[in-house]
Amino acid sequence: MAGRASVQGGKRGFALPQVPKLLVYVVGFIPAVWLFYAGITDQLGADPMRYLEQALGLWALRFLIATLAITPLRQLFSINLLRYRRAIGLLAFYYALLHLITYMVLDQGLDFAAIGADIVKRPYITIGMATFVILVPLALTSNNAAIRRMGGQAWAKLHRLVYIAAIGAALHFILVVKSWPAEPLIYGAIVAVLLGYRLVRSLGRRPEPRRRTA
Repeated sequence: MAGRASVQGGKRGFALPQVPKLLVYVVGFIPAVWLFYAGITDQLGADPMRYLEQALGLWALRFLIATLAITPLRQLFSINLLRYRRAIGLLAFYYALLHLITYMVLDQGLDFAAIGADIVKRPYITIGMATFVILVPLALTSNNAAIRRMGGQAWAKLHRLVYIAAIGAALHFILVVKSWPAEPLIYGAIVAVLLGYRLVRSLGRRPEPRRRTA
């Protein structure tokens, strides 16, 4: 989830005007502030709790997608946003945490027996919980101290779990809707394209096996 210190392949790409990372967090939390304000002022419709819960989860998925899009943007369009990847990835985690808290506190009233039953019986909740569990170590290690302690290679391997988390978040969104409207399918398709791009590029980099000479 965190951004890498160096740019792969020596390509810096097109450097956009630098924005303070703190401003990224401030702007990133605007949707959450508005959602909670709208909930308090009764502007979220007939089922405000459900709307709030789903909207927070959707923003978590959006920030995950934004995190995955940073590398293709640099490689395909020379738009360099690497310095913001850590902040965007952490925003995805914070929205996922707010989504989970809303479900546990407002929806279930901290009824852990009911929450446990939901995790077992409802596949979309099972997938959602598993996705959040994956995001926790990524968020906890999204700092320079963790990179130094773990070593760059081990840290990079751990943070590849963000790909699984993105798949889980997209699948969770598709299943929670309980129908087939376009929106969750579009988000699922975006995740598939971003991960497919990485897979194709990774396969293209594999060196050909050396031929044995007689």
